Amino acid sequence: MPGPLLAVDAPFVLYRSFFALPDSIHGSVGRPVNALLGATNLLLRIAADRGPRAIVLCFGAEAAEYRVELFPSYHADRPPVPDALAWQFERAPALFSAFGWAIESADDLEADDLLGSLASVEADAGGQALIVTGDRDMFQCVGERISVLLLKSGISGFEEMDPAAVKRRYGVGPELVPDFIALRGDPSDGLPGAAGIGPKTAATLLGKYGSLDGAIAGADDERPRIASTLKESADQLRAYRDIATLQAARVARPIDRATDLAGGARAARELGLGRLAERLENAGSVADL
Repeated sequence: MPGPLLAVDAPFVLYRSFFALPDSIHGSVGRPVNALLGATNLLLRIAADRGPRAIVLCFGAEAAEYRVELFPSYHADRPPVPDALAWQFERAPALFSAFGWAIESADDLEADDLLGSLASVEADAGGQALIVTGDRDMFQCVGERISVLLLKSGISGFEEMDPAAVKRRYGVGPELVPDFIALRGDPSDGLPGAAGIGPKTAATLLGKYGSLDGAIAGADDERPRIASTLKESADQLRAYRDIATLQAARVARPIDRATDLAGGARAARELGLGRLAERLENAGSVADL
């Protein structure tokens, strides 16, 4: 039986590795290669553990224009990409491709949109998809055939999120995650949410009314403060939900592709990742790493 499709949030994995590993790890041209090394090692570990039928790394816009149009402050407070990381971002697609891993990218969509679309295509075809990310927005994709491997802080470890795990964490099912984000807010994206409504109240409202629209329609049955917030912020909250909702992209179902250790070793050696290259050259398969 074929393994799952591994859909990877490439920007998140690279950011995480850059800040988890020291930038004193230099490559062949004297530049830091910590993000490339950390990301590659992470994916090799997951590949060894899960035996994916293919691995796809997704890149996209930092802030899709359609989301900025809905809320100009979306992602506005995020710091610029450090120069040392930007250099590694430019070289990441070539390194990942050398391993036989596919690359999906878009200028008008974010990596999250591509991840969700790939997972949906895989599930619709009867396969299993694993989304590798640290972004909890992706919980909305979780279902019978789609799980999220939520990366923990640091350089290793993840938690697999299925529908029951999403419900335990948020108090709502995956289908209500965008509504939940709209009410609770999302500091990482700059979304303020509904004033005075935290995660517990957001989950309670959605459990009672079934959706953000239902909560707005039933606002008069709530305490005055909550009722006022829901009614006065209704249009904004709907915009936040639209921002949090993933957009469908036209993507093809990836073909089966085994990880190419020899190709990865050559690319790693060219970048000055000698120890990684040696490990790859001496391994008979991903399971041996």
